[in-house]
Amino acid sequence: MQNIPTPSLIIDLPTVKRNIARLTDYARQHNLALRPHTKTHKSLRMARMQLDAGAIGLTVAKAGEALTMGAVCRDIFVAYPALDPWRREHLATLAKTHSVRVGIDSTEAADLICDSATAAGVTIGILVDLDVGFHRTGLQSPRQALDLARHVSQRNGFRFDGVMFYPGHLKHPYDEQKKLLQPINAMLEQTLDLLRRDGLEAKIVSGGSTPTAYQSHLIPALTEIRPGTYIYNDMNTVSCGYVSLADCAARLACTVISTAVPGKFVIDAGSKSLTSDRRSIDPDNAGFGHVVEYPDAKIVRLTEEHGEVELGKSSRTPKIGERLHVIPNHICPCVNLQTMTWLKDEAGNLEPMAVDARGQVW
Repeated sequence: MQNIPTPSLIIDLPTVKRNIARLTDYARQHNLALRPHTKTHKSLRMARMQLDAGAIGLTVAKAGEALTMGAVCRDIFVAYPALDPWRREHLATLAKTHSVRVGIDSTEAADLICDSATAAGVTIGILVDLDVGFHRTGLQSPRQALDLARHVSQRNGFRFDGVMFYPGHLKHPYDEQKKLLQPINAMLEQTLDLLRRDGLEAKIVSGGSTPTAYQSHLIPALTEIRPGTYIYNDMNTVSCGYVSLADCAARLACTVISTAVPGKFVIDAGSKSLTSDRRSIDPDNAGFGHVVEYPDAKIVRLTEEHGEVELGKSSRTPKIGERLHVIPNHICPCVNLQTMTWLKDEAGNLEPMAVDARGQVW
């Protein structure tokens, strides 16, 4: 591993396989379809592994990701209102050869996407986005969801397929989630009841996130889940108590480049490698990632190419040129900063792996 440049993101293949298998087994046990979000790995190889393990399709955020992942999957859900001209036209073209669904929360988005679908002579599936507490996107009531579903069902070029939601506000310990998930299920049940009474069938109820993934059975209305981070994990999932450090498949290999400032050392990974995202738990004190070899040290500041690490209670100081490994706070944007990662197999051998959808934010 001394031959690879730093900073480089190393992905441990055995850990990836365990993470995929664990959630796949859970989904099967609870009769839930698994449609993983590819925003975490942005990799065709990882997507193939998820599909081979039993995923029914893939989730993406942007049309660019959909076009890339279309090389390995024929069933893609864009969990994002892809309403600008470039996105909707490319998705309409993709829908000629793939099953394409889009999540929306407005009639304006519906009409724009429908125009592109109609012009291309295709049908795009629609999931109505319901806000269950994160307050980012999504309709605010079951009645609003019904109104949009009616609008969708009356347009050519569309197929009303169901409802989507994202419980991104829930980063609580597992033993606290049952109570918090109950009102979400109640809102979904009310929405589904209104739809049924109006003659509309929501065949798909799509939700979930990595923090709530293993509690998805507590929402009986769910038919599929679409977590992303679970495949690699990060310090957010560790600090919230969902996984251990051993479940973190991605680690950024770094080199110590300076120890000149007393009580501190500097690594060659800054905001262009680790991102400036804080942890969900204790964000002001946790730093910008976990230094595996120096667990008592804290990454206190990131500039573009420098990661400044305070030794804290650490009893030793690293040497200039020493290689370290950092588990990022939030792995998804960290992956997107890499053109290529290194996949480490069971024998410890490394091979380059492209980040195929890197930078596809359109």
